[in-house]
Parts: sequence; structure tokens; C-alpha cells
Amino acid sequence: MGRAAAPGGGGGGTPRWLPWLGLCFWAAGAAAARGTDNSEVLPESIPSAPGTLPHFIEEPDDAYIIKSNPIALRCKARPAMQIFFKCNGEWVHQNEHVSEESLDESSGLKVREVFINVTRQQVEDFHGPEDYWCQCVAWSHLGTSKSRKASVRIAYLRKNFEQDPQGREVPIEGMIVLHCRPPEGVPAAEVEWLKNEEPIDSEQDENIDTRADHNLIIRQARLSDSGNYTCMAANIVAKRRSLSATVVVYVNGGWSSWTEWSACNVRCGRGWQKRSRTCTNPAPLNGGAFCEGMSVQKITCTSLCPVDGSWEVWSEWSVCSPECEHLRIRECTAPAPRNGGKFCEGLSQESENCTDGLCILDKKPLHEIKPQSIESASDIALYSGLGAAVVAVAVLVIGVTLYRRSQSDYGVDVIDSSALTGGFQTFNFKTVRQGNSLLLNSAMQPDLTVSRTYSGPICLQDPLDKELMTESSLFNPLSDIKVKVQSSFMVSLGVSERAEYHGKNHSRTFPHGNNHSFSTMHPRNKMPYIQNLSSLPTRTELRTTGVFGHLGGRLVMPNTGVSLLIPHGAIPEENSWEIYMSINQGEPSLQSDGSEVLLSPEVTCGPPDMIVTTPFALTIPHCADVSSEHWNIHLKKRTQQGKWEEVMSVEDESTSCYCLLDPFACHVLLDSFGTYALTGEPITDCAVKQLKVAVFGCMSCNSLDYNLRVYCVDNTPCAFQEVVSDERHQGGQLLEEPKLLHFKGNTFSLQISVLDIPPFLWRIKPFTACQEVPFSRVWCSNRQPLHCAFSLERYTPTTTQLSCKICIRQLKGHEQILQVQTSILESEREAITFFAQEDSTFPAQTGPKAFKIPYSIRQRICATFDTPNAKGKDWQMLAQKNSINRNLSYFATQSSPSAVILNLWEARHQHDGDLDSLACALEEIGRTHTKLSNISESQLDEADFNYSRQNGL
Repeated sequence: MGRAAAPGGGGGGTPRWLPWLGLCFWAAGAAAARGTDNSEVLPESIPSAPGTLPHFIEEPDDAYIIKSNPIALRCKARPAMQIFFKCNGEWVHQNEHVSEESLDESSGLKVREVFINVTRQQVEDFHGPEDYWCQCVAWSHLGTSKSRKASVRIAYLRKNFEQDPQGREVPIEGMIVLHCRPPEGVPAAEVEWLKNEEPIDSEQDENIDTRADHNLIIRQARLSDSGNYTCMAANIVAKRRSLSATVVVYVNGGWSSWTEWSACNVRCGRGWQKRSRTCTNPAPLNGGAFCEGMSVQKITCTSLCPVDGSWEVWSEWSVCSPECEHLRIRECTAPAPRNGGKFCEGLSQESENCTDGLCILDKKPLHEIKPQSIESASDIALYSGLGAAVVAVAVLVIGVTLYRRSQSDYGVDVIDSSALTGGFQTFNFKTVRQGNSLLLNSAMQPDLTVSRTYSGPICLQDPLDKELMTESSLFNPLSDIKVKVQSSFMVSLGVSERAEYHGKNHSRTFPHGNNHSFSTMHPRNKMPYIQNLSSLPTRTELRTTGVFGHLGGRLVMPNTGVSLLIPHGAIPEENSWEIYMSINQGEPSLQSDGSEVLLSPEVTCGPPDMIVTTPFALTIPHCADVSSEHWNIHLKKRTQQGKWEEVMSVEDESTSCYCLLDPFACHVLLDSFGTYALTGEPITDCAVKQLKVAVFGCMSCNSLDYNLRVYCVDNTPCAFQEVVSDERHQGGQLLEEPKLLHFKGNTFSLQISVLDIPPFLWRIKPFTACQEVPFSRVWCSNRQPLHCAFSLERYTPTTTQLSCKICIRQLKGHEQILQVQTSILESEREAITFFAQEDSTFPAQTGPKAFKIPYSIRQRICATFDTPNAKGKDWQMLAQKNSINRNLSYFATQSSPSAVILNLWEARHQHDGDLDSLACALEEIGRTHTKLSNISESQLDEADFNYSRQNGL
């Protein structure tokens, strides 16, 4: 059916709108007449609103031709004198139009409705740059109006799926991903999943997700998820079914607990006993592996036979007693009863008169003597014994008193290894005259006549933690207190260089605030010297910046363990950003709630308004001894209002970000910049924080005094770098390699003591050999680095070598010993390196040199593992081989899961670059034969050059 050049008739092409033009001229003349005579009225044949353009009440809709059935396009307009269709720029012939005309009763305007049929042949014969289209054009007195263009397409749906789902065998609680790519079709096919021919509704089961590119994702496989899965594709033309994929969720068997050992199978002698267990915890299902090992254990046993006791022969008769009796005994030892045997029957002792009844006492026959006289004789002996005992006790008390007085003049400057056992001796406070006191409690009144003995550890704690140590409280020596110490292991109480002294009252016994100079008291100064834990001055933040573009790169904060990895392609092409990263070294803005502890520094990366297309990797060090049984670790982010919100728990499943917790650092995949930190909530008392303990000494020593400073800080590089920076500023030097101390959350305090000081070369100031830190101060020590200073004194200036031990231990916990052996002369001292310099040279690296894996090999790995495989050798196995076994649904939502996994690998191996382990993992999977470890340096340079050339660099 052809298309005319204009909607005319009669074959001559004469337009049918000529009468309509004459009508328009008549209407124009009438309008002129109205100008001269306003009383003239329009003819009744003219519509009441001649100046109204046609308005479409119904416009043609997009349509699809199904098989060979034509479709009808309709349009309706008012007021409309004529309506014609125009298809692909050409007018449709008048004969092809079907027109209906009516009158709108409400407005009195003429309504015209027209429709045409479009056939499959017409659409197939059209060859143009766009789809076949048709449009309505309506005429009124004032002009024309055009409707929207309606496209007409031939609907179809091909038979074969582009990708059928593949069957899988997965362990219980594993993740299942079934891929489906429906056949090509117009309109695009809608996908529906069937399980055992029943539709799957992901809205009712949160464990199932069918929204990602028609794929079916089951986050945690259950036994009920086993079955036959089919992908259904349908549009208006047809429905198509994919091949069914059989999913088997199997359970590997697990042993139950052992039963109790059975009784020995023989009552007497050598036999055996056994115990058993069953493979029912859980039982293997759906082809799961059976338990490995033995189900029955046997051991030999020996049941001792019972032996009944038997009497020995009677002993000889004893001599005749004053009571005229003698006796004999026997024992049940021939043999003695054992193993449950019976005891001997009968008497073990016999007695009889040894004078045949002729024995007399006090000139009376024995049977006539009254028992009262015998009792009075025995009472005399009892009282004599008691008197002798009283005399012996009095002599012993006098001896002990004299001995203790002879030992009372021993000095206190003897320090030895006995401190390792944690033993403390008694502490005697004696008042030498009335009116003086040493109060352990402000409410306790002193006894001015007798001496008090306080036994046990009296290590003082930080004055900032206890009100007990303020200006008006304990251990403020008054002018006439005499202190005598009988132990070499006393701590935190300051005195002058003698063990006995008379001091004056001072208003401030304990120093407050920061100790910047680590100065010590001169020995001749009679003010009490008291050393306590204090905090060091710190800077507000560390900061580094770098400019990054489409090639990505790595930003490293030297010697802090903090780094930022910007993957290739995360920043759009032809864009570049100045990215910064900083560490807060001031007072943390994150205030812990309840038992929550800050485990990492507060790390800020930005700019915050930057948008990345691929997740970036942020590495943050932490000080927790990682164990899901003892810690609940959270990632938190600071909002623009300064509040901290939880992003996720490390053990949670999330598709917004990913956390991988290593023993000393946490690697986080994020989509937005901001300020982040790690917090931990201890679940049990066995939760452990790792502390780094180190000892520093003065760089020079111009007097007889020498200071040792012991630090206990969180085991993060940035915390220790802060200590190192302050020590360098003070002129200190590291005397021993730092060590790790495992500090438990069991509420027990920390003790630091100095041991094994050479007795004739050095001495420590009295009462400062040990210091104690309360638990809360150590457990929440992330605010400021804690340190403890010990003041030592040489006997002579010729002493230049110092050898001693520093013992750091938690009561009922871990212990570390720092062996100090140094020269106080700077020229003879051996320097100990603070940090390895592996990451301090280039804080910012951009382009291919920032990554360990060459870009060309990275592309091959992604192309290989992003493609699903029937044997399961895809990105999930790549994650498993790289010890990524949790929250795999996060990677399933990424456009290239393998690329994100490799980004995480780059973040974890920024220092070692262990390509051998990655190559071995790839070879084990068997999907690639590329050996990364065999790539030469020239090949790497060539790959980088080719990559740069391809990207126009």
C-alpha cells in the first residue's frame, strides 16, 4: 500500500483542503465586517471558538508487531476539521485512513478520531537511520497541531540464551551465584527464576538477590536451597527457558564429642577400655565429606585385685606398768588391705594383769584404789608442762625482737632480680615524736605512740587518676616524719638520697602537667623526689598530599602504617585531584562509649567531595590482638557535624564497604573520603591490646645523674613515631629494641621496675625502683603516650657503662624484660635504628610504578576470573586463595570483582610485594599459567611503557 505526497484524492493530487481555505477567507471577511459593525454575529456554521488550535485527546502509542498481525495507530483531536497520519516523513494515503466525527457536548467543538493499520511488510520494507515511526497532523481554523511520534517495531525473542546458568556444588553457608543472560529480543525480555518449577520471590527471602544483571545470588547457602534452578525470559512475543542448573548444598561431616571412657572390661587384671564418637555433628549430607579420623579409641587398663587384710603375729608383752598391767599389739599388715579389700577382724591390742591380782598401790589392793587419787597425780604433770611452755614462748619472743632490732639499719639501695617474682616486703612508718603523722587516708587519725606496719605493694598510681594524690592527700611528708624502709623493692614514694630523713612540708608533692625536660632533682635538694607517669607534648596532626589522575597511585604516610591506594580508573580520564591524608595526633575526637576502646589512629583522607568510580583501599594500623572470640571491632566515620557513626562491624556482611582485618592493620575498601577510625569492644577478659614498650636514655650526661625513660604505647607505628619524635627533640636515644607486651582486659594494673643495677657503680634514687600504672590508664592510653622515668646516680664520674634490666609486667598477665647495656658517653654509644626506611622516601607514587602487578597481567587476570566457570574457578576461588573468605557478596556487586580483589591484594602487600604467593595461587586454580615471579625488570618496564602509550601518555 503506497504513501501519497499529500492527503489528496481523485488521483489528480488536488488537495481536499481547498474548501477549507475558502472558508478561512470567508472568516477573514467576516472579521473585517465586525470591525465596522460590532453588532454583526458570526454565522451558525462557524464554530464558537474559531481561533483554537487542535488539541489531541489521544495520541498514537509505540507499538510492536507480533508475528504477521498488523497494528492500529489511533489519534483523536478537537476541534479538528481533518486529521492525517504522516509516517517516516511521508503522508499516508487518504484511503488508508478510517475517520469518525462527533461533537463534544460540553464544549460544542467538533471531535475527530482517525486510525490507520501498519503491517509487518511496511516495517520490514523501511530502511532508515531510525525505527519506523508515524505521527498525526490535525487541522483547525487557526492552524495545525502535531502529535508525538509513535515508533513501530517488529517484536521478537530469539531462542537461545546468551548464557545458561551452570550447576554448582557449594558447602553450607557458602555463597551461590548463578549467571543468566537472556536471549536477544524486542522488547527486552524480563527474567524470572524458578526453583523446582516454582517462582522465586526475592522480596520474601532476604538471603536471595535477583536484582544484579539477571543473576541469582544466594548469600548463605542453606540445605533448602538445593534444587533445580531455571532462568525464564519472556516478552510480548514468547517465553524461553534456559537449561536447568542443579545446585547441591552439601554438608561436610563433623565429629561429636567423645563419650566418657568405659569401665575396664575385666574386674581384676589387665584389660582395655574404650570411648567413641559419631560423625553426626553435623552428619554429612548431599555428598559432603565424611569425618576424618577414628571413631573409636581404646587404651589398656589394669584393674587392681582387692586384697583382704591379715594380722601380723602378736608382739611380745610389754613390761609391767604401775597399774600392774602389761599389753601386746598386732598390726593388720600381713598383708595390709588394699584395692577395696576387707580390714582385719578382731582386736589390735590386748592387756592383762601381770601379777595375777597381787599388785597393790598405797598399801591397798589395786582393785580397792579410788580413781580420784590417780587423776590428781596426772593434773600435777599437766600444769608443769604448761608452765614450761609459757617460759619457752617468752624466750622466743624476746629473741625475735632483738633480732629484728639488729636488722633495722639496713639500707634501701639494693635492687636485685627479686622484683621479678612480684614480692613486696613490709613498709614501716614510725613517728619519732608527737604531733606528726603520715596519713594513708584523710579520715584516719594517726597513732602518735606506736609504729604502723603496712604490708603489701604500695606502688603509687598516676596522680591524674586518683584524688588520693592531690596536694592535700597522702604521702606529703611533714617536717618531722621518720621513714625507715626494710625492702629494696619499693616504688613511687620519693625521698632524698638517705633512707632516713627529716623533711619539710611542701605544698606539691606530685608534679602535674607535662614533663618537657625530664629534669631530675639534685641529691642535695631535700625536697622529696617523686617520679610518676606523665604525658608528652604532641603535635596536632601528621599530613601528606599527592596529585593523582586516571592512572591511580599510592599515598603513604611514612613510618605510620597508614596508606591510601587509588586504583587505576577510579578517577575519570582527563581529571586530576590533589588528595591528602592526615593523622590526628591531638586529643581524639572519638569519645569511647562504655567499654569501647579506640584501637587505631583517627585517619582523614580527602577531599570529601571527590567521587571515585572504583573503591579505594585505606590501610589503618591497629593494636588489637585479633580474635573474633574476644573482640567486637567496628569501623566508624566522623560526620560533618563532628559526630561519629558506625559504618560496619568487621564481622558483618555489607555491600557498602569491605573490611579485611590483618594481625597489625585493617584494609578497608571505601567509596567516599572522610575521617575513619577503628574501635573495639572486648567480649571477654581475654581480649588483648598489644603494647610496644621501649626504653630511652639521655644523649649526654654532664652530671652524676642519668635518666631512663620507659614508654608503653599502643602497638601502632604512628604512636611509636610520636614518641621517637619527642625523644629526638629532647636529645634521647633508644637503648634497646622495643618489644611487644600483651596487655589483657582483666582490670589488673601494669608494673614497671628497674632491676640488677651494679651495686658499687650505680644506685637508684630511693623509693623509685618500681612504678605502677592503673589498668584504666593503660587500657585507654590512646590519648597520650605513657612514660615512666627512673633517676639513676653514679658513684664516681669515671663510671661510663650502665647495665640493668627493665621489667614491664601486668599483674596476672604477660611480662617483658628490656636488657639495657649502654655507654653514657655519646662517642661510645651504639645507635639503634628507630624505623626501617622502606616507605619514607616516596610518600606519593603515581601511575604503574605504584602497583606491584603489571597492568597487562592484571587485565588478563580480570578477564579470566570475571567470567563465570562451570567448575567454580572464577573470582570466588581467586578470593579464597588470597584468604578472603567473608562477605563475598560485596565483590559480587562490583563491575569487576577480580579487579577489586587485586586492589585489596595490592594494599596488603605494599611492602613485600609477594608476587610468588599470587603466582602460586593462580597456578593452583589452574586458570592461568602466568608466573609473575619470573617477570624480569625489563618486562615490567616494557609493560609500563606500552600501557602509557595506549593511554596517550
